Amino acid sequence: MPEASRPALHRLAPPRAPKRPTTRSRHGETVVDDYAWLKTPDWRAAMLDPSLLPADIRAYLEAENAYAAACLEPLAGLQERLFAEMKARIKEDDSTVPARDGPYLYYQRYETGGQHPIYCRRRDHEDAPEEVLLDGPRAAEGLPFFRIVACRHAPDHRLLAFAADSTGSESCTIRFRDLAGGETLPDAIEGAHGDIAWAADRRTLFYTVLDERHRPSRVYRHRLGEDAADDALVYEEPDPGFYVGLATTEDRRFIVVEARDHAPTTEVRLIDAARPGEPPLLVARREPELAYDVSAHGETLVIRTNADSAEDFKVVLAPLSTPGHAAWRDLVPHRPGRLIRQLRLFRDFLVRLERADGRPRIVVRELATGAEHEIAFEEETFDLGIVAGFEFATDRLRFTYSSLATPERTYDYDMRSRARVLRKEQAVPSGHDPESYVTRRVFARGHDGAEIPVSLFHRRRLVRDGPAPLLLYGYGAYGFAMPASFQPNRLSLVDRGFVYAIAHVRGGTDKGYRWYRDGKLGKKSNTFLDFIAAAEHLIGEGYTSAGRIVAQGRSAGGLLVGAVANLRPDLFKAVLAEVPFVDVLNTMCDPQLPLTPPEWTEWGNPVEDAAAYRYIRSYSPYDNVARHPYPNVLATAGISDPRVTYWEPAKWVARLRELKTDDNLVLLETNMEAGHAGAGGRLDRLEEVARSYAFVLGVFGIEG
Repeated sequence: MPEASRPALHRLAPPRAPKRPTTRSRHGETVVDDYAWLKTPDWRAAMLDPSLLPADIRAYLEAENAYAAACLEPLAGLQERLFAEMKARIKEDDSTVPARDGPYLYYQRYETGGQHPIYCRRRDHEDAPEEVLLDGPRAAEGLPFFRIVACRHAPDHRLLAFAADSTGSESCTIRFRDLAGGETLPDAIEGAHGDIAWAADRRTLFYTVLDERHRPSRVYRHRLGEDAADDALVYEEPDPGFYVGLATTEDRRFIVVEARDHAPTTEVRLIDAARPGEPPLLVARREPELAYDVSAHGETLVIRTNADSAEDFKVVLAPLSTPGHAAWRDLVPHRPGRLIRQLRLFRDFLVRLERADGRPRIVVRELATGAEHEIAFEEETFDLGIVAGFEFATDRLRFTYSSLATPERTYDYDMRSRARVLRKEQAVPSGHDPESYVTRRVFARGHDGAEIPVSLFHRRRLVRDGPAPLLLYGYGAYGFAMPASFQPNRLSLVDRGFVYAIAHVRGGTDKGYRWYRDGKLGKKSNTFLDFIAAAEHLIGEGYTSAGRIVAQGRSAGGLLVGAVANLRPDLFKAVLAEVPFVDVLNTMCDPQLPLTPPEWTEWGNPVEDAAAYRYIRSYSPYDNVARHPYPNVLATAGISDPRVTYWEPAKWVARLRELKTDDNLVLLETNMEAGHAGAGGRLDRLEEVARSYAFVLGVFGIEG
């Protein structure tokens, strides 16, 4: 669509954060931080209760919000249109495909206009009435923020446990419901993290809690009807660099207690679900960079691991009686370049979700014979997911498939007959024709010769002559492979002439585990240079031109776009930095913050390691803002965010305003009622996306 003249975005005088210099000396370097005061000393209390935020900090954040609203006021009509079309693309009264568990079919559904899911079930026979287990909209009434983090029914189907976050801080309250009578029980557990697992006795619940530094570090056991203050401590992680999580094996025989860091190093303990009071069984003692996860099959454990230099992971078996590393025997050997990402174990089959040649695939193995087959797909770039069900003794696998152009499809797959049945296709009520779009996978050559995958999505009628605006999304951290999946909101840009691109940069596992290692610690700069190489390749191929690219990244992806804005601002028209991790050096030097010790294995430990300090100092976006032009910037924050604290984007915006030499907009929007994931309700989240996209279209002058 042709661009109109640039809309009259208001050019008002922006807020100016006062300078209150704080001096720090580290490894022989003295640094003055003028905006350190934006971090409240009692950050954890303010995270749990934002009303405790100091008045001067609140006033500054509110001034930034008012300034952003005033600057974007001319785009209010565009934002309303974007929200309306995004809302029209979702089926408001949608529901998930029911999952069988014994006599019941469990599912979630939304009502028209509803912000939160309703958890339901019905018996598996014709005309069985629906039972509402948990009414999300009713539970959220009167709360400015609400999100159901976990919802689990007991093995006997009579009780429900759910964890809900009412502040956005990821500190949850666990409550229980009697499904026979429908009432909420008096038991309440505060300060939980959200991982919950039922024991087989149907009265015992295991859960994780947050410590004083907001890290999930302990597992407790609660007996229904007893005072939560008397709950038994089951496991406490002594290393502040590790997180603790809970799961249940597919056969439901064991509760899995997993301690993990980003190295990755793992240590797993198993609790017999039928004997919840017994001490956990240690599977394999932690060894540096030994990662593993565990499933159970009779008296045998099935383990996915990187042991014995299996960088892209392998599958081993171990006897339950002697489960340590020395007893592990290969079932699926390691093959370099084939990353085994996830296992799903059934009574007769083992399913692997893998990534090879930059693409996902599902492989089914028959346990009795060892025979394997891959489930075939046709598109050039796509995403796959395995849906976790309740049944173990079944031949049916449920999986999802989508691409940048193809709405998500949910299939039931018979692992014996190899027949697949389409159970659901994501509806786009306002209409969507996948044939009107092109999805492609291209490769950009990196600074060191590496081939960087780039997924592309655009209208079929696009002419590659350079002027098209392009949004380039990137993440590149923690080994997360960025999926090329369908997101209907993107159509609001693509249908207005944008090319949507995902740069699968190093730091993720898009091309295997080595791709991750080559984008972390002392090789982190590869992530930024890969993103720049992707932008330059797309310019060279005529998809866009320099200065007509929007760089978008969230969280650690915000670090990425903040870094490239310092390195190559000439490439970008705008930057969308959502809850961006931009104050990397100061955060990694503060071991009191929730994520710092666990993330030293991702970024390095600048407290003890002078080389790590200097390297992080060389790319940390906040520390490298320079006196030169910058793209237009929209940064977002969440007041209750424990992952990327609100002061990181606030400090970054203040320094950008101080040093940049252009008149482009730099805006900060802080959600004063939410955390890292943004608004809790699904329609409120659409409002946030519509506002960001209105900003993007506004800086290009596209209003139609």
